[in-house]
Amino acid sequence: MSERQGLRADSTHFTLDGAPFRILGGSIHYFRVPRAYWRDRLLKLKACGLNTLTTYVPWNLHEPERGVYRFQEELDLEGYIRLAGELGLWVILRPGPYICAEWDLGGLPSWLLQDKKMKLRTTYSGFTSAVNSYFDKLIPRVTPLQVKYVLFLPQKPLMVMEYWSGWFDVWGEPHHVFSAPEMISIVRELLDRGISINFYMFHGGTSFGFMNGAFDLGTYKPQTSSYDYDAPLTESGDYTTKYHLLRNLLSSYSNEPISEPPAVQSRRAYEPLAVTHYISLWESLQCAETLFRADDPVNMESLPANHNNGQSYGYTLYQTDIYSGGDLNSRNHVRDRALVFIDRELIGVLDNRTQKVKIPHSKSERTLSLLVENCGRVNYGPALDNQQKGLVGDITLDNVPLKKFTMHCLDMKTSFINRLQSQKWTSVGTKPTYPAFFRGSLVVDQPTDTFLKLPNWSKGVVFVNGQTLGRHWSVGPQKALYLPGPWLRSGDNEIVVFEELKAAETIQFAENLEYGKTVEVSTQLFCTLI
Repeated sequence: MSERQGLRADSTHFTLDGAPFRILGGSIHYFRVPRAYWRDRLLKLKACGLNTLTTYVPWNLHEPERGVYRFQEELDLEGYIRLAGELGLWVILRPGPYICAEWDLGGLPSWLLQDKKMKLRTTYSGFTSAVNSYFDKLIPRVTPLQVKYVLFLPQKPLMVMEYWSGWFDVWGEPHHVFSAPEMISIVRELLDRGISINFYMFHGGTSFGFMNGAFDLGTYKPQTSSYDYDAPLTESGDYTTKYHLLRNLLSSYSNEPISEPPAVQSRRAYEPLAVTHYISLWESLQCAETLFRADDPVNMESLPANHNNGQSYGYTLYQTDIYSGGDLNSRNHVRDRALVFIDRELIGVLDNRTQKVKIPHSKSERTLSLLVENCGRVNYGPALDNQQKGLVGDITLDNVPLKKFTMHCLDMKTSFINRLQSQKWTSVGTKPTYPAFFRGSLVVDQPTDTFLKLPNWSKGVVFVNGQTLGRHWSVGPQKALYLPGPWLRSGDNEIVVFEELKAAETIQFAENLEYGKTVEVSTQLFCTLI
């Protein structure tokens, strides 16, 4: 590959191996798509008339603990790039280390935040040394796959590196949509001017697990698990009006016929699944790997968990004894949301908007518990350096800081869910104590894509066969979680729902993605010209 001329910018247009070349790209993140569907999604990109795939590389997935590297299975970056090559696509790789991408901490690993002096995305030695160690593992994997790249820009070929085909969603606000005809009108103008383009996103996919980011330019807003993005390909890989209009447009600029789009995956709405058993959060604590004690509350990242890499995601339970009542004041030290309990009875919620809860007076000793959720770290902006989660400072009772905390790490990894299964679960005929884990078994003959729905539930997390599917929250706009067929198996499938406040008797399914109300986004958002 190194003997080829590669991509050059010797005039107002790119050349590739000496021939004129226009980059027609689309972003599909391998880490947001089940590996079983990589080929399908890339074939659909090519069949739209695009010639280039772009993807980010998430450092936090590839180095989840300092010095522990993962490049296998769903994280086989080299396999993803080679597959694109086999299908006749070029690849623009965006290796980071910072990627933004509406991804937790912009793709940076949370263990960086253990350093109290850390300055992310700077020349601070604690950051650059970690980047160098990671790149020493990443770059040798991708260097043999690249062609000779652009060394300089003499007369500046124009490229819109991120033409936003839609926009992301945050919990509690409308679903964002962008007009297909308006998008096509702008793309046509760019093509008429000879400009190269990359669609962000061409297919958004899903921020599975706890990997969604957050938006904070003054007010913290966590993003949804769905990363559908109102893109040309939906979260589940369906064609949209945008796709068909874009394909028609690009075919008119192509000298050769473009390939036929592959058939879409079948989907089905399985019959509603009865929830059969539950186990309360309090009973589940014995499945947590360990507990920690300290005079002062310790934030998630500084807990001596995960081989001293701290806790990255999920919930942390903070407990201490109190001997009076009064005003419990978080002093804005809750990151990001806490359920407050007295002797396991819910008395309130603390977050960035509500920072005080009234505790009834009593002279007897009582246990105060705060179940604190990391709702997603900010992925860009000035708040990036301050993304420690859990309790990040003192909380007070009538202005006196509370002390002597016991802390349980509830990161809800697959190993935790597997340990939970071996515990004694209670039949749902008994009134549950919240929060709790609820389970039921989905019997499948032929595994098929579906959407999992939880009407009349409140807030929590869904696990399928031990894997974390994503978050659910009744505030919307996301009303269903995408469940890929490859995550299911023929026979029994264990569905577990962690529910904070209110469960229903059934788990339901749908064929299609469902949202609450929508809002049109402005075209002023959609052009970052490079």
